[in-house]
Amino acid sequence: MNPADKVEKWKISKLIPYARNARTHSDEQVGQIAASIREWGWTTPVLVDEQGGIIAGHGRTLAAQKLGMTEVPVMVAKGWSEAKKRAYVLADNKLALNAGWDNVMLALELGEIGEMGFNLELIGFDPSEFGNADVDYSVLDGADIDDQLEEMADGVRKAIQIEFEPEHYEEAQELVKFWREQKAYVGMMMINHLRNEKAKL
Repeated sequence: MNPADKVEKWKISKLIPYARNARTHSDEQVGQIAASIREWGWTTPVLVDEQGGIIAGHGRTLAAQKLGMTEVPVMVAKGWSEAKKRAYVLADNKLALNAGWDNVMLALELGEIGEMGFNLELIGFDPSEFGNADVDYSVLDGADIDDQLEEMADGVRKAIQIEFEPEHYEEAQELVKFWREQKAYVGMMMINHLRNEKAKL
């Protein structure tokens, strides 16, 4: 039987966290999950075994407790062996981590969602993930730095004019403005994307 074929409501007091769960959940992350449940409702049931042992959904269960819930939706993995249950505790977390991101597409999505007035904090992204928080800006203190920056800017502008069609200029400006306001290192975002694309060749 596929666990997702039947979703039930169980009392949280009936659920048993896996004592050897290798995945950790900070108070901050539990708070993020709780905020997402408030916004979108409960979209993924907790996966438990027939005795109520949690296989997947430890973070969601903690978030539910934080929200004062007494019941949560669950799906039961019936007939699973001990090895199968313990393996899935790890797989449920690790398989998702193995995915990557298209940073350019991600920036477009977050930018447009933000323009729609949606609270981006609910999505869980930290703007510093897209940049280098340790960039040394002390080099900008030089007396002739303005001239150097202008030369660099001219080169960048020429490169952009080559790579972008005129109809894309306005959108590019809006995206750069958005990510600068998020204190992200826009240049490194572009470099990371181009590096990742090169690695695929």
